[in-house]
Amino acid sequence: MADINYTVEDYIEGTAPFEEVENCSTPFEKEQKIAQLTRHAKSLKVNNFMTLYKRYVQTMRQNRGGYIENASNFEGQELELDTGDWTADDYGITRPGRGENPPETACQHPLMPVLRLTNIDTGIEKVKLAFKRGGAWRYVVCDRKQVAAQNSIVGLADYGISVTSENARCMVKYLQDVENLNYDRIPAKKSVSRLGWVGEEGFSPYVKGLIFDGEDSFRAFFDSVKQQGSMDRWMEAVKEVRQDGNMIPRIILAASFASALVGPCGGLPFFVHLWGGTEVGKTVGLMLAASVWANPEMGKFVHTFNSTAVAQELSAGFVNSLPLILDELQIIKDRKDFDQMIYQLSEGVGKSRGQKTGGLQKTGVWNNCIITSGEQPISSSSSGGGAVNRVVEIRCSEKLFEDPAGLLRIIKGNYGYAGRMFVDIISDPEMMQNIRHVQGMFFKEINKKSTEKQALAASMILTADFLINEHIFHDGCCISFEDMEPFLSGKDEVCQEKRAYEWLQGWIAQNRSRFFSESNTHVIECYGRADRESVSIIRSVFNTACSEHGYNPTSFAIWLRDHGMTEVDGDRKRTDKSVRINGTKCRCLVLKNEKEVPDGFEPVDEQIEF
Repeated sequence: MADINYTVEDYIEGTAPFEEVENCSTPFEKEQKIAQLTRHAKSLKVNNFMTLYKRYVQTMRQNRGGYIENASNFEGQELELDTGDWTADDYGITRPGRGENPPETACQHPLMPVLRLTNIDTGIEKVKLAFKRGGAWRYVVCDRKQVAAQNSIVGLADYGISVTSENARCMVKYLQDVENLNYDRIPAKKSVSRLGWVGEEGFSPYVKGLIFDGEDSFRAFFDSVKQQGSMDRWMEAVKEVRQDGNMIPRIILAASFASALVGPCGGLPFFVHLWGGTEVGKTVGLMLAASVWANPEMGKFVHTFNSTAVAQELSAGFVNSLPLILDELQIIKDRKDFDQMIYQLSEGVGKSRGQKTGGLQKTGVWNNCIITSGEQPISSSSSGGGAVNRVVEIRCSEKLFEDPAGLLRIIKGNYGYAGRMFVDIISDPEMMQNIRHVQGMFFKEINKKSTEKQALAASMILTADFLINEHIFHDGCCISFEDMEPFLSGKDEVCQEKRAYEWLQGWIAQNRSRFFSESNTHVIECYGRADRESVSIIRSVFNTACSEHGYNPTSFAIWLRDHGMTEVDGDRKRTDKSVRINGTKCRCLVLKNEKEVPDGFEPVDEQIEF
């Protein structure tokens, strides 16, 4: 007590002794100081030091904005919360037993709610918990329902919180009491569980104060969308790529920017697929597209096709307005075609799924560009017209970049600035109105030579390229429709039935020995009959052959009939005809063998000879 020089007046008229207690850095030091000052005050006949100290603390709290009878007292806490009848300090969280019941322990270490989150998409609330173990504060965001039931709150043990089936009930009660007592004290913020446009709020993750509350599995995905390094360094490297003269890298880059225009311009999700042999730089092209928005490292923003259809759908819903970038199509080796994946991702709406508790899960939606690569095309000759229509397919036969290794070194350390700059540009309502006008003009021009969906995708890319030239690069390296045209499918190419007709002609020639004719009367396995006027294919054989090669026999037969290419019975509802083959009457698809063919085909000089 030799170092304590306070007088009676200091204790009963001043505040210096009590300020000294509050200035202690640790709970242990504070307890020691209280004991020392209590003893010194008693030596001066001041016997109510603790009462005076408590009133001083209450007064200070009132001055800071509200009186709290029993407050949390965790070292380094970001909030001071009313804990009701719970004692909450660095020694744990407890409250006295009631009646003959023993004292209750909710947690052995500091734990408190520090933030209430409301998801702007779903309206569902979550809570952010702060807890301290090992001297450091840590945080976890969890659903309200998880902390509302003792059988689910034990899941917090995975994050390091000391909860078991023994103290789960007390922890639920403590968190409920603290939140009810401090509802207005605990800050509330809006949250989001995905990227992209979020209505009137802006564009995630660029909205100030917006908190990510999504699944932990997507947190690294979300965190990859950021600015790193130097914008000037990235610009310098990308301008060199744009000025090289190779059109493909420019298209990839423009497609990445175009992804953010799909929703505002009323477009539909579309694919840009790079295919070709190894060592041409397809993966580098994807990483260049990713560097517009995020960390282009593989596994950060760029992923591979080594995932399930459900994972691809969830990823598309998560990126939402940003491009979904998938590499190495050839990983999927057990697929005859990729039409189902194309339809699934280009529809922009996820699959409806039920919940264990009843009802339906929230269905994911997205409006973006899907940029992919592989050693093979993503569509085939048997692909549906809708699938071909949704893909801008680019064959890479030559190297895309002069120095791919040097480009990678730069974009891996410098990325994310251009995407944010682009969003700032297009977020202006007046600018967006002009953008829609430009996109509409591109669409109108392209639609003269291509299908609507192909024209819509191309118009998005050309509009984005126009904008980045005008507002970001200022280099005059613009993509024209003539540059894009070789990569777009014409109306004839999109029509699956015309492609099926070409296949059928080849199939008939390949199997000519299986058709009865004047010159071929000994057929072991019969497919039908042929003469100079027509080829009659047994309907079951036609159906099987079409299905095996990826064509729908019913729709194909209707198309052939409607274009006058087959003979039918008097009933126009039918697509086949009764024909006698080798003395047996059977239903056949009777294909006329004449020079008249659908528009878009060149007439043959000779009939098929049997």
